[in-house]
Amino acid sequence: MRFPAPRQQVPPAEKPTAAKQFERKWNSRLSPSVPNLLPGVCGLYQARGSTGKMCLFTNNQQSCASVESGCVAKLSEISISPSDRVFILTGAGVSAESGIPTFRGADGLWRNYRIEEVASPHAWARDPQLVWEFYSMRRQVASSARPNPAHFALAKLEQRLADRLFLCTQNVDNLHEQAGSKNVIHMHGELFKSRCDSCPRPPFDDAHLYEPPAELPRCACGGGIRPHICWFGEVPFELERIIRALDACTIFMAIGTSGVVEPAASFVAHVRARAKTIYVGPEEPANASAFTQCYLEKAGEILPQLF
Repeated sequence: MRFPAPRQQVPPAEKPTAAKQFERKWNSRLSPSVPNLLPGVCGLYQARGSTGKMCLFTNNQQSCASVESGCVAKLSEISISPSDRVFILTGAGVSAESGIPTFRGADGLWRNYRIEEVASPHAWARDPQLVWEFYSMRRQVASSARPNPAHFALAKLEQRLADRLFLCTQNVDNLHEQAGSKNVIHMHGELFKSRCDSCPRPPFDDAHLYEPPAELPRCACGGGIRPHICWFGEVPFELERIIRALDACTIFMAIGTSGVVEPAASFVAHVRARAKTIYVGPEEPANASAFTQCYLEKAGEILPQLF
């Protein structure tokens, strides 16, 4: 399949200077437990072990009594004043509640490949067919998924706060948009978009499945058409906007994130000295100690009660 060249080509949104600025800015803020990681690119660090308990953390004091459904139901709404600016970071756990696999943990494999082995520039250079088979599978799964109550709660919050809400997601699906969110920053790209790997044509909508015997897509310039995804080792999208929003926020909430994927894992460390920090998700994240409050329950069950 060959796509026509666009009439007008525009330079890519991400500039090398922005990545360098982000790298310098983040070098002084990364936790010492994140060694040998270039902060400006997507990567992993080793997570500490989870307690495996359902706990509520408040003001960094951990109470390991089980969080029963009755207790969760009594949680009060988060107080958001007219002057507050809210930064929301959502991760794979939110999409998992809609049936999209996270590819994290013991069973996080695809055809015995770890996601890092099929989601990197090296993988693309080595075997673009394999990469497209993986993302075709992901498109199939995501196309049948529907938003859950967490997505709808965030869309409702956007209606209430307007531009005082900054919604940033590590997820590449479009479930936030399906739920009604209008302004979503996809820092790791968008599953239903593609772009050329050689020329600066902008990303375009693309829901096709490129599985054998389908021909791999090519651009009119001769380059390969790749998924519009930030792979491991690449610079996430919209970092300058994200940093500005982090600097301005007074409430930071991470939802369904593992706390192991950089640079997003260090966002909470960047804001914790001056912003209220809240985590929501069924499992304790690797960076749980950086949050003042953690609600270890499914986002779809907790968020409608918090907002």
